[in-house]
Amino acid sequence: MQTERESHGRIIFHVDANSFFASCEIVRDPSLQKKPVVVAGDPKERKGIVLAASYVAKQQFGIYTTMPLWEAKKRCPSLVVRPPDFALYREVSRRLFQCLQRFSPVLERASIDEGYLDMTGRTPTVHPLALAHHIQQELLERLSIPVSIGIAPNKFLAKMASDMKKPLGITVLRKRDVPRVLWPLPVEHMHGVGDKMAKKLHALDLHTIGDIAKADRERLRQTFGIYGLRLQEKANGIDPRPVDPVAAEKRKSIGHSTTLPYDMDEEQNLLVVLRQLAESVSARMNEKRVVSRTVQLTIRYYDFQTITRSQTGIDPLCDAEDIFSYAARLFQKHWDGRPVRLLGVAALHVFDEREEGKQLDLFHYEKEVKMEPLWKTVEQLQAKFGARALQIGVEPLSSDRQTKEGEER
Repeated sequence: MQTERESHGRIIFHVDANSFFASCEIVRDPSLQKKPVVVAGDPKERKGIVLAASYVAKQQFGIYTTMPLWEAKKRCPSLVVRPPDFALYREVSRRLFQCLQRFSPVLERASIDEGYLDMTGRTPTVHPLALAHHIQQELLERLSIPVSIGIAPNKFLAKMASDMKKPLGITVLRKRDVPRVLWPLPVEHMHGVGDKMAKKLHALDLHTIGDIAKADRERLRQTFGIYGLRLQEKANGIDPRPVDPVAAEKRKSIGHSTTLPYDMDEEQNLLVVLRQLAESVSARMNEKRVVSRTVQLTIRYYDFQTITRSQTGIDPLCDAEDIFSYAARLFQKHWDGRPVRLLGVAALHVFDEREEGKQLDLFHYEKEVKMEPLWKTVEQLQAKFGARALQIGVEPLSSDRQTKEGEER
């Protein structure tokens, strides 16, 4: 693994498209340039939510992603609402990364609208700031897509820097700036800290990034495992992860398995192993900032017979306890009592967890939009026959409620 000493001198850019979906709509219709624009579900539907908002909508009217569409319209009666066009967003994203590839072949696509560039040694005669301005202008001229760029010696600091000035910001964040710039910020502003993590940090009386940086390492390790130690390293400006051009492929699933020291048939001991595996998977998911809806369990028996079972839930998860809960449920249902040689836990079909929540999960966007006609039908029937005439039902299940079990792979 690359050490902090070895990573010294790197120049990493984090390029983040500003209000990407809304920007794509403005590219298609330039007359929207100075208007408040949101991308949402069917504009005629009451159940729609804001998936993306232009900066005019954000700054002048306080509209934000995940706001109910009816509330956004109440705040801004002149709001321009566009239904999402996923084919357009994918195509603009493809062209955006095609442009970035020209500046460095060491390009990691982090999501549909953001990526990392390793610029170390790429332009020895050009200052990084000048290069960042050039990239920004190139994307504006070629695609009309505004981006913010963070420049730093590692990926974590570059990501934090790109968030500091939007839209069209360029921010340099050096390691020596960390105590002054990052430490005063609340933990919620730290890349890699979600709502659940923030609550746990507050419970430890850790409220700022500086608190994490100076916290007792053993206490962090006991509470969060290896992820707690990596979080502290990042709070101190340390992140040795390389920019990885094939990271997106690697992130399709995150799993961990272990061959047991002996063929084991004690259920409690096997559950302890599953919990450890869940914690390892969770730590890697948090490090990469991805979530999943599907947990897979692998059981290999003493005679090498191997089965896999998976379970898919409604809400994204990355917390160790949630992963363990799924894995344990699968284990208790499918283990036949024979001695076990190997156990494995994996999160399948992982996708980026973003600060704004589910609205930046492209899969969820499409699912949300497909639900609009259903909500419309339900409301029409309720209006005609009464509120209790039709209700959304669920099949009552004892332990697998709101999940569906996968087939053997």
